[in-house]
Amino acid sequence: MKKTIFKIAKTELYNLFYSPIAWLLLIVFSFQTALAYLGSMQQRLVYKNLGGAFLNYLHGLTGSVFGGGRGFYASVAGNLYLYIPLLTMGLMSREISSGTIKLLYSSPLKIREIVFGKFLAMLLYNALLVGIVALFAGVSIFNIQSADIGFLPAGLLGIFLLISAYAAIGLFMSCLTGYQVVAAICTLAMLSLLSYIGTIWQEYDFFRDLTYFLSISGRSMNMIDGLITTKDVLYFVVIIGAFLGFSIYKLQDERTKKPIGLRAGRYAGIVVSVMLISYISSRPGLIGYWDTTAIRSNTLSPNAQKIIRQMDAPLEVTTYVNLLDRNIWMALPVQRNANLAIWEPYLRFKPDIKFTYVYYYDTANIELLKSYKGMDLRAIAEKTAKSAKVDINNFKTPEEIRKIINLRPEKNRLVMQLQYKGKTTFLRVFDDMERWPSETEVSAAFQRLLDTKLPMIAFADGDGERSIDKSGDKHYKILPNEISFRYSLVNQGFGVEKVSLKDQEIPSDIRALVIADPRNPLDSVELGKIQRYITAGGNLLIAGEPGRQALLAPLLQPLGVSLKEGMLVQPNAEGNFPGLILSGLTNATDNLFSYDPLKKSRKDSTPVSMPGAAALTYAGDHGWEITPLVITKPAASWIRKRMLTEDQGIMGGMNSGGTSGSSVNGNIGATATIMVVAAGSNLTSTGTSLTATGSNGNATGSGHNGRPPLYSDSLIFSPADGDEGGSFPTALALSRSVNGKPQRIVVTGDADFMSNTELGRRNLRVSNFAFTIGLFKWFSHGEFPIDTSLPDGKDNGLNLTDTSMNVMTIILKWGLPAGLLIFATVLLIRRKRQ
Repeated sequence: MKKTIFKIAKTELYNLFYSPIAWLLLIVFSFQTALAYLGSMQQRLVYKNLGGAFLNYLHGLTGSVFGGGRGFYASVAGNLYLYIPLLTMGLMSREISSGTIKLLYSSPLKIREIVFGKFLAMLLYNALLVGIVALFAGVSIFNIQSADIGFLPAGLLGIFLLISAYAAIGLFMSCLTGYQVVAAICTLAMLSLLSYIGTIWQEYDFFRDLTYFLSISGRSMNMIDGLITTKDVLYFVVIIGAFLGFSIYKLQDERTKKPIGLRAGRYAGIVVSVMLISYISSRPGLIGYWDTTAIRSNTLSPNAQKIIRQMDAPLEVTTYVNLLDRNIWMALPVQRNANLAIWEPYLRFKPDIKFTYVYYYDTANIELLKSYKGMDLRAIAEKTAKSAKVDINNFKTPEEIRKIINLRPEKNRLVMQLQYKGKTTFLRVFDDMERWPSETEVSAAFQRLLDTKLPMIAFADGDGERSIDKSGDKHYKILPNEISFRYSLVNQGFGVEKVSLKDQEIPSDIRALVIADPRNPLDSVELGKIQRYITAGGNLLIAGEPGRQALLAPLLQPLGVSLKEGMLVQPNAEGNFPGLILSGLTNATDNLFSYDPLKKSRKDSTPVSMPGAAALTYAGDHGWEITPLVITKPAASWIRKRMLTEDQGIMGGMNSGGTSGSSVNGNIGATATIMVVAAGSNLTSTGTSLTATGSNGNATGSGHNGRPPLYSDSLIFSPADGDEGGSFPTALALSRSVNGKPQRIVVTGDADFMSNTELGRRNLRVSNFAFTIGLFKWFSHGEFPIDTSLPDGKDNGLNLTDTSMNVMTIILKWGLPAGLLIFATVLLIRRKRQ
């Protein structure tokens, strides 16, 4: 039987290569593949030549060139459907139209030998196509520095399996008709159906899984990205086997007539077998995984795996979907399989996760409700349901959902509730480009379920400190508890609470106390509580401001730290507030915080923005090990002790982001005792008060008397006027051991660096996010945020030059197709002469 199959395959290959079509497709395929590859490499060469920040685009070069939906492998796979119908259309159609099929029927050959032989010929031709792709992959081993060699063969396997499935489908279609063009069109139609079928009837639970199992769309993407799974491999094997079986039964039915019921039953049996095998092979716990990438980029990080392995009981994930939430499109029934795909990396290590969806409607999207004036909530929900093509009767009413769970603290947004051993926590979606929680947020939620108590961060309240509940420019709502913000503390694993130093004792079990720019002097009772907390070994973050030197002195002096008089200024040509200090991270932050995003920021020299900052000074004789975290640039900034005039930027728009409409006090953060000299007025702002004399005393709004802010780069360093130059720390880390446990304190000369505005700054590239989160990671001794980073890959450089790129273009783009053309021409001419 094997010899017969090989003989048939050999004969079919002769037919292929002694006809122009096979060679033409090879030539076109090689040229099209070269275009895709060279275009990608040319773009990377541009990044290399530009240098600087563009070199970041060369990180993980193997994956960025070959992987992803827009990579080289995906580009090749996306074009395969154009070639296969032209190759397979004559496999059996030619035999049928020429009448030789009758000879085959009357010969001692078995039908399956004919089918397997012709399919084997196609596999060999497919291997030739994949070989051309492999040539480009091989070239990349030399083009990319330390290329991820393990990544490359996985994608080649995915392409080979995909093209082989196409060939099996084309072979079956060729068995249906004697017209080759019809066979080609039918093949294209079937490929389109299998690609599209995964998107139909997704709103119905029964059909959703059924059509998903049949869909061929995206089945090779895991392999293209370097992840081989038994689920994907078995899918292709099953599809190939199914269409080969269809081909065998079709030809057998032509040779020997059988009852329609028997024939239909055999085809149905194949379909049922395909569905059964696909269903079983895709069950969590029965899927095998092989991550072929060097850094295991398709696998959960070691820390995430460690957390999951501690969960020894089933996990329930209930997704609450509000019809009137702006995120409704992410969790409609038609998106169910896409949602579950997000959980696949976790199901790999914990297959006993159960998913439930609860649909309801309630007040959420205020903008949406305002646009439907005069309509009640039910009417709006019905209108939205009709637009989304869902049945409103499948959604619980506000009264029904409120009896089940109170989602108003979650603003009735799309949210997932995780339940494990009776404990629950929320896992949220966010208002950013990524939307869904990443591995870091999911791991933090898992850890919250395992921990008996959340690591708490307490914010001092009651003396005019920055508020964690207000969304104003200078306040702190975004950082601690904004549920829609990915990097807020509550989404990174922390708990947040307020502590009134006047009325409450400082909890002893918190991870850190934050005292952010108090405007009122701390009394002896409050100072006593803080001192006892420090003596007991509590962690502390003290954020000061210019003008708060005397107010914070009783708190800072025992630590050996003080705020220098005056305010740092940093004139610039961009028109930014001259008090906006762009300080650099020190090398000490790498080892002290051990937070990868912060390391990257320090390596890229990304500054920390501090609008209205005071320099810090310290003495090392108070029992603390003191380490500067952020320092100013000596050539760009200095301490100015004189008053700033209006055209020097103190008037209007002086908040951290330049937002107009705030008062002077709000604009300069917490700056106190600053005099603004303007035409016809003398304004003095002390603390929270503003006193005006003269004819023009309005210092509130977008500028003096409504004028736009005037920022000037005319500030000049003047030692004669008390200006002090040098490099000054604006953030210090203090550490010591108390009763055998490490104690950590951070003091900053600015409180705006983690304000709502600075964390939302868009006009400058700053590292405030990374720095702020790094601080709290240090306070929690590295427990949160969960470190889900992977080691850096080594394929971060390009060996190509402009000259070698030109040579490679000539060889691959022109030389390879030309070589194939010459070889094909010689072969076909010699064949014709014979």
